Amino acid sequence: MFPLRHWLRHTAMVPKGFLRYKVLKLLKEKPMAGSEIMGVIEEQTGGYWRPSPGSIYPLLAWLQDKGYIREIGGEAGIKRYTLTDQGKSFLDGQEKVWETLQERFRHVRFPQGFPRPLGGFDFGFGFGFPPEKPIGLEKAMGDLAMALWKLQARLRWDYSEKALEEAKKALEEAARMIEAIASKKG
Repeated sequence: MFPLRHWLRHTAMVPKGFLRYKVLKLLKEKPMAGSEIMGVIEEQTGGYWRPSPGSIYPLLAWLQDKGYIREIGGEAGIKRYTLTDQGKSFLDGQEKVWETLQERFRHVRFPQGFPRPLGGFDFGFGFGFPPEKPIGLEKAMGDLAMALWKLQARLRWDYSEKALEEAKKALEEAARMIEAIASKKG
């Protein structure tokens, strides 16, 4: 069977510039070490994405060289970084760019962890209500997306007419049920 989780962890599914934005955003909240940043991002994406040290540490060095962050002392010799005033200004500009992109592509499904103007995270459709409200719905949409990816992989490597027909019926039924919910008033 196709190792989907492994593939997802090693595929460029993250929008260009998002990691830089996310790191700056996290450092605005509090000083962090590179390993802490990786852990927080992994937690916020439900374990679907953990940036590699090869992504985080060169980025931290670049941000430091540009004057956007600075290293501060930490316990047990751990390097922690904090946002500088120049970094805060740069982040403000980046937030405006992300908000513009989100507005322009509001109908597009963004990856979990992609920033929303409200400051929450939106796995899917950008419902426009506070981010804490759709958490269960977003998880269910994520589960459905993962199941569809697994189905696609299975059919690619082990094609079966029976599996194809069963999947088609299940998806048609799910679509009918969701459409019925969407059609209800009140």
